[in-house]
Amino acid sequence: MLQSDSQQIGFNQDVSKPETLQLLLFVNEHPTSQEYIRRVKTYLENLQAEYPFELQVIEIGKQPHLVEHFKLIATPALVKINPLPRQTLTGSNLIDQLQQWWPRWQTSVQVNLQEQISEEEKYSYVGEDNSVKYSAELIRLSDKIFTLQREKEELQEQLRFKEQILAMLAHDLRSPLTAASIAVETLEISFSQPDQEKAQKLRGQLFKQARKQFQIMNKMIADLLQASKNVGSQLQIEPSKLYLQPLCKDIISQFSDRMTEKSQQLTADIPQDVPAVYADEELVRQVIINLLENAIKYTPEEGKINLSILHRTSQKVQLSLCDNGPGIPAAKQERIFEGHFRLKRDRSKEGYGLGLSLCRKIINSHYGQIWVDSVPGGGSCFHFTLPAYR
Repeated sequence: MLQSDSQQIGFNQDVSKPETLQLLLFVNEHPTSQEYIRRVKTYLENLQAEYPFELQVIEIGKQPHLVEHFKLIATPALVKINPLPRQTLTGSNLIDQLQQWWPRWQTSVQVNLQEQISEEEKYSYVGEDNSVKYSAELIRLSDKIFTLQREKEELQEQLRFKEQILAMLAHDLRSPLTAASIAVETLEISFSQPDQEKAQKLRGQLFKQARKQFQIMNKMIADLLQASKNVGSQLQIEPSKLYLQPLCKDIISQFSDRMTEKSQQLTADIPQDVPAVYADEELVRQVIINLLENAIKYTPEEGKINLSILHRTSQKVQLSLCDNGPGIPAAKQERIFEGHFRLKRDRSKEGYGLGLSLCRKIINSHYGQIWVDSVPGGGSCFHFTLPAYR
């Protein structure tokens, strides 16, 4: 049994016994997840009254090597380590998945018990042995069918996602494309105007308008390509020692003109003694850019934006980006991180609601957390954590 200094419950059986059902529950320390974790643990404890098993609760911050060993990308996660084969359940519907798999896990333990019968007993009860083998094969096939069904549903969801994105792209490209076309046509007409001084001034405005519309279209297509590349796939990360201070300053300088256009003020609280993190620089850059773009978009003119870095623990570094925009309703604060979910207020704005979903995927791939604190009308603060470099 894997050892940990985390809480243990339910060790009623000898852990050396191969027939023992052994589970690991991986959790994080973020306050918003504690209530959900409590419900999962309570559900498991209720199951234990009917069927004995062993459960070990592991905080990922204290046991990062186990997170790497089991290749976890999200929490909470429940890992069945015995009997083999190992199986991992994760996601917001963890209890529903448990209800689906629990009877099968009980049966697999019973099959393991039967397979430990001595050779003499096997020869004495040939009929029972065949029955055990038949049951084991039936369970294996049933699990295979369930896995194939889940893969089919995931593929169907990806197809629906891409169809929706293509429809949105065709619809949303019309506005900037029409605006750019009108600007180009007007430019052509301006060359035949008698007052060339006035026409030259107009051409400058039209060039600027056309350039802006082409930039909008380019951003839409880039977002689409990035989302298509990552949907339904595992991110390939190349972590290394990374200092967030110079990275943040470089990104802020890229957006200075856009903030000046809206008379926005950005304050940066970036201590120089914050340790490096262990992360993929380009992916983390993408997260910060996405959060800063959103902050600029939703912060009103002459509004304020704050970027800060905090060394939370010896193992984590936190980056926060806050604005004084319209805020996010409490009921929607979790859903905004889902793929292509958009708040009603955003449906008239450019974009596809993919950015925050991709941000979560990137941060999860680094074994960090990302969340938002917000009050409608009181602005929003997006936070994410990354592992400190050791």
